[in-house]
Amino acid sequence: MNLHDAKAAICATGASLYARGYVHASAGNISMRLEDGSFLITPTDACLGNLQAAELAHVAHVLQISGARASKTLALHQAIYAAEPNARCIIHTHATNLVSLTLQGVWQADDIVPPITPYYVMKVGHVPLVPYHRPGHPEVARLVTALIENRQAQGKPLRGVMLDRLGPVVWHDSPAQASAVLEELEETAKLWLMSQRQATPLSESQIEDLRQSFGALW
Repeated sequence: MNLHDAKAAICATGASLYARGYVHASAGNISMRLEDGSFLITPTDACLGNLQAAELAHVAHVLQISGARASKTLALHQAIYAAEPNARCIIHTHATNLVSLTLQGVWQADDIVPPITPYYVMKVGHVPLVPYHRPGHPEVARLVTALIENRQAQGKPLRGVMLDRLGPVVWHDSPAQASAVLEELEETAKLWLMSQRQATPLSESQIEDLRQSFGALW
């Protein structure tokens, strides 16, 4: 995808997420990795529902080439792209049900919600909790890198992590795919909370069936 099309894709993704209530105010950010290794990221304190293509920050290595000042989570996005070669788009939001879940207590540190639906298993997979740090803290990038590398070693790559009290960070090979991961994750958290955190997870045999039938990486 060229620079012009990538800018348009980020703006369209932000507008869609905002219109459907997955982001609010100036919370959240989106980035895309370009073919030359540089990437685009939304500006700091930008509203994802009203992004302007010319203001998207274009960053190569550690240097910003153009656009408004890059999001404060720039280091985290750079770390994820470095650790996960297949990541082409990263989305971070302050999704309501997911943040609420961290306030009430996640299922467990390695999996913030249990595998209660087949599509959560197939489309999202394991999502670990990252302990609270202030927004933009450099330690978060190190922690997320370690989580990605640990799961890669197990042959079960991550598609996202949950920042305690801040929200999910998800990635995939396109804005549409990354959005799908975010939406499925947020809806699963909503279902888990609606069940008073009592819904029974899928059994190991049911999950194995999803592995065999659809290649689920759970």
